[in-house]
Amino acid sequence: MKMVIAVIKPFKLDEVREALSDIGVSGMTVCEVKGFGRQKGHTELYRGAEYVVDFVPKVRLEVGIHADKLEQVIEVISKSAGTGKIGDGKIFVMDLEHVVRIRTGETDKEAL
Repeated sequence: MKMVIAVIKPFKLDEVREALSDIGVSGMTVCEVKGFGRQKGHTELYRGAEYVVDFVPKVRLEVGIHADKLEQVIEVISKSAGTGKIGDGKIFVMDLEHVVRIRTGETDKEAL
């Protein structure tokens, strides 16, 4: 089992969710986050004063999947979240050792 974490632009969330649903991913966790990479933030003008926005708003998706779906999930997220511009985000993949569905007590693959 794998845990896929994707940090993407907020306006791409619905497109990514629909694309993952189309390939059978049945659940995910979504958090609003802030961060920066090579962008290093940007400057904005507010009421005539210029200020630096160090952290850029992003959305973090977490999806637990079977290992055999990994390449398909990465491809779907990359295609649906990509704009071709700086700040599109990143995808992280980690091994998922153990999963328990609290309601039923199911574990591992059955719990996903």
